[in-house]
Amino acid sequence: MTSDLHYRFDDGQIANRFLNELTHWSSSSGNVQVKAKLAKGSHTVKVSYMFDGKGFDYTSSELDELAAKYGGAEV
Repeated sequence: MTSDLHYRFDDGQIANRFLNELTHWSSSSGNVQVKAKLAKGSHTVKVSYMFDGKGFDYTSSELDELAAKYGGAEV
């Protein structure tokens, strides 16, 4: 199952910093490949990844924490 998350930031520069960090980021829950791009303007980043649907989605939680580090939140 593909999970799509959108994170909104205060400005485009911060959104790009988050996007750049995702290019070097890996989930602690295993080999999870994330794809990220700017969406809905320069303030929002769309993140997609595969989730097996079993148990708790640690990747989503970790992405939420990373976005919060940059002042972003899921929308």
